[in-house]
Amino acid sequence: MNDKYSLAKCAQYGRRLAARLCDQHFDSEPTATLDGPAILKFTPIRQVNLLVVRQLLGQWQAETARLRSPYFDFEAPAVQAALTQFMNILSRHISLSRTSFEPLLAQAIGDSLGMVADPVGSFQRLLLGNGEFSSLTSLRDNLRYIDVYKTFYQGFVDSLTSTGDLSNDFLTQRFELYHAANYKAHQPMQRLVEEFSTLLPLTTADLLEDGPVSGTTAPVPTPTQPQVEPEPVPTPTPVAKRVTPEPITVAVPTFVAAPTPAPTHLQTPSTPVVVPAAAVVSGASLTTDETSSVRLHEKLKAGHPSAPPLAETLRATAAPAERAGPKVETLREAISINQRFSFINELFAGENMEYHAAIQHLDSLPTPEQARAYVTSDLSQRYDWGRKEEHVNKLLKLIDRKFA
Repeated sequence: MNDKYSLAKCAQYGRRLAARLCDQHFDSEPTATLDGPAILKFTPIRQVNLLVVRQLLGQWQAETARLRSPYFDFEAPAVQAALTQFMNILSRHISLSRTSFEPLLAQAIGDSLGMVADPVGSFQRLLLGNGEFSSLTSLRDNLRYIDVYKTFYQGFVDSLTSTGDLSNDFLTQRFELYHAANYKAHQPMQRLVEEFSTLLPLTTADLLEDGPVSGTTAPVPTPTQPQVEPEPVPTPTPVAKRVTPEPITVAVPTFVAAPTPAPTHLQTPSTPVVVPAAAVVSGASLTTDETSSVRLHEKLKAGHPSAPPLAETLRATAAPAERAGPKVETLREAISINQRFSFINELFAGENMEYHAAIQHLDSLPTPEQARAYVTSDLSQRYDWGRKEEHVNKLLKLIDRKFA
């Protein structure tokens, strides 16, 4: 891999594209806001949407950690239960204005391109934590936000065998070796650039450190040879001027640091949650023609009557909370976004519509016995859940809470 891409150019393109998309969405409604489902379908590039959510949850965890006080017992079960309930309710009322959303979107676009421009740096930013050590659990947990080259990163995590914490320096060195040996399996920049180019023109040459600036660089004209007239002196044709693209402003690339780890009782659940490509934006691709003729917010709000929770990761203790949680009215409302990602990917092979159809049917069943039978017999056989006990049990616990 001899190409050297500029992270500064990736960041600059991210700002330009974010401004364009926000203009399209907020132009007719400057005071409009985005909720959780709208964020997950804001662009047709799923990786961008996931990295926006990653930033949002990271900042959310940091703010939650600051709630702790030396004057109160935050470890008390009643306090933990109240915090969990508060966070789940709050997650159903996400409201991002353009002012708060556009910087997150610009960073997500730049980071998506940076996954090819700087794979090792992206591994450090997106999979490792802020501390000196990381665990396999945290690495797998962070894979939920990876869509581009997911199998490439998944292959590295699966190659690790230690069950304890590993130093981030060691993991970085291992990843560098893994990347050097397997970089040919890493998706080339061209494919990702083609996706972005449908939203705002872009070529791989635009992102090279010593490449041109614009998406299309006109060939430099060469001087024409003098034309000799019969009379009396040859008159050379004027030399065409060289067309130089407008220079790009190169700034030091900025990246959002990995989220500050929350306190123990607010840590992300240990169960790895992997977000499939189809699970996030199934059927939500926007073509260039659609983008120009239909407002994004009109497309994004369709089919989402309510916003489910965004922060399963903020539960105090995931398993106990599910066992002892309060009664829920419907499974659709009780399942948080992160948990929905997990179910879609692990139980429904990434099929978003099949997941929604199954949950809708479960909500329509009148007794817990019928709901459990539907899960353990019908769905389990249809999707081969023989090795998915952990996720099946989580779904069954939610059913118990619905019929409690």
